[in-house]
Amino acid sequence: MAYRISQVMTKTGDKGQTGLADGSRVKKDSLRIQAIGDVDELNSLLGLVISFQPPEAVSNVLLKVQHQLFEVGGELSLPGVRKVTGKTVAMLEDQIVAIGGKLPPLNGFVLPRGTAAAAQLQVARSVCRRAERSVVALDGAEKVSPDLLCYLNRLSDLLFILARETNRSAGCPEILSNEVS
Repeated sequence: MAYRISQVMTKTGDKGQTGLADGSRVKKDSLRIQAIGDVDELNSLLGLVISFQPPEAVSNVLLKVQHQLFEVGGELSLPGVRKVTGKTVAMLEDQIVAIGGKLPPLNGFVLPRGTAAAAQLQVARSVCRRAERSVVALDGAEKVSPDLLCYLNRLSDLLFILARETNRSAGCPEILSNEVS
């Protein structure tokens, strides 16, 4: 979106409405704004993850994802416009295969823990699942792109893989849920 923000405080939302990128106004508690907010929270959380300095390869993937999440937000703020494509989803799938292929197979559920970056990636995975649920709810009221739904589903998988890779790179062992006594 080639959009210049010259003034942050506009006071136009003081009565519980906000503007979409197409100029329309919607209530701040609408399903669309909930989905936009959840995606924005996820993007901010990925910025926090990067500040914990995960492995460079992980940071590079997260930076690409942050840019993609702005496209997701753009698509959500412009009803009827598609910015996320099958190619965007394929990029996530390629990363899941490439990074996940280096990881040992799992014999149970991994407890969300480890390095600060890995633990935050697990939180990001949970927030991504919430964003996905918000977009699914929006899709029930107003159709959204199937690629957008697929993207958020794959992204949560990628965040899980990145958390595992971050711990592996740091030599931090995984603890499986069935290992707890």
